[in-house]
Amino acid sequence: MSPYRRLALLVVVSLCCALPARADVPAPSLDPAVAAAIARIDAANLRATDTRLVAFGTRSTFSEKSGPNRGIFAARDYVFDRFGQIARSSGGRLSVALDSYTQVADPAKRIPRDVVISSVVATLKGDDPAAPTYVMSSHLDSRNTDNNDGIHDAPGADDNGSAVSAVLEAARVLAPLQMHGTVIFACFDSEEQGLFGSAHLAQGLKAAHVDVEGDLNNDIIGASVGDDGVKRDDMVRIYSEAIPTAANVRLINAIGSENDSPSNELARYAKETGDAYATGLTGMLIWRADRFLRGGDHESFNAQGFAALRFTEPRETFAHQHQDVRVENGVQYGDLLQYLDFDYLAKVTRYNAAVLASLALAPATPKVSVDTKALTNDTTLFWDPVPRAVRYEVVRRLTTEPTWSAVQDAGNVTRITLPLSKDIWQFAVRAVDAQGHRSQAGFPTPVR
Repeated sequence: MSPYRRLALLVVVSLCCALPARADVPAPSLDPAVAAAIARIDAANLRATDTRLVAFGTRSTFSEKSGPNRGIFAARDYVFDRFGQIARSSGGRLSVALDSYTQVADPAKRIPRDVVISSVVATLKGDDPAAPTYVMSSHLDSRNTDNNDGIHDAPGADDNGSAVSAVLEAARVLAPLQMHGTVIFACFDSEEQGLFGSAHLAQGLKAAHVDVEGDLNNDIIGASVGDDGVKRDDMVRIYSEAIPTAANVRLINAIGSENDSPSNELARYAKETGDAYATGLTGMLIWRADRFLRGGDHESFNAQGFAALRFTEPRETFAHQHQDVRVENGVQYGDLLQYLDFDYLAKVTRYNAAVLASLALAPATPKVSVDTKALTNDTTLFWDPVPRAVRYEVVRRLTTEPTWSAVQDAGNVTRITLPLSKDIWQFAVRAVDAQGHRSQAGFPTPVR
């Protein structure tokens, strides 16, 4: 063996010896009430809702004056009424409102004329006013090839009737469930013009100092077969912003937290929880705000400093998005119902509902610090007490690992020193209540 290979082997052995044996992260505790709720999600209901949405012909932002049976306002009123029906099972906790305003013409922002933008927002109040708020969102509007066309058909079965159907179905099964946190179910107008509906709500929530700890945005979630003809009905993509716009990039580089933004932690929580319940899906984590050349309503929440992610189907067919309905050179264009897999959509809806309910039942995310006042080969973490927490867990992973790979029960304390190097590991702390509900992981801020 050459001296160089012997030295390399010694380095590897030394490093391995420095790493303690792993305490594998156990699967999340499954709440029977959540499991029972998501089991009620029905593919037939999803199909019926999406079919009704497509029947409005177009849901373009500029179809608002199309009459009582066509266009975005007719679809909006239908969704409003559906939430009103769902509210009857909530014991008075679910309220429905329109979030409307007039957007003035701005051709530079794809708004050629003044238009009323009107989103449907249903709020399911939790029993703890101090608990965080969580959002499940979609966009109601659709488009064809011409984004300003409010006249011709734009069926929008997948983009985004699939997600509106999922939001309504999730609200139906979760409305009777008593949760601590408040949950908002939102169907936004004018996503296709530039995220206007979601921006208006997110700005309002920020101005009202609402503690939004996560937005689960859904956009294009109904097709399991992509443009390659391969069926993938066991996976959902999860996009999340890596570095927030207002982040201190110098600090992020110093501590290596480029994959530990609040949105990344929300995405890890979503994957861990959604994979654990009987959803039939595995989440694919993607550390990117969204796909190239596209965007989604979760980015409006990111812009206000809120954690947010996007669920979307495994592989898209672009001939079925943003296209006039037509056959050209033997290819069918248009966003049509025939391309949706409602059994797959039911899985994505179950995934969302399991994550959303788990968040709203869990304690808030701990606010954590790590002591970096001195050069040491251990790690001291401390955090503020979290209401309803009876104990805390410290999770860790190597900087190259995508998910938390080890866990240690810290008990009911708010400070702990571990014989593990903060120069090697990434740490976080999560709160656990008496029923075993776990919060999102709170990533520490260095303190000197």
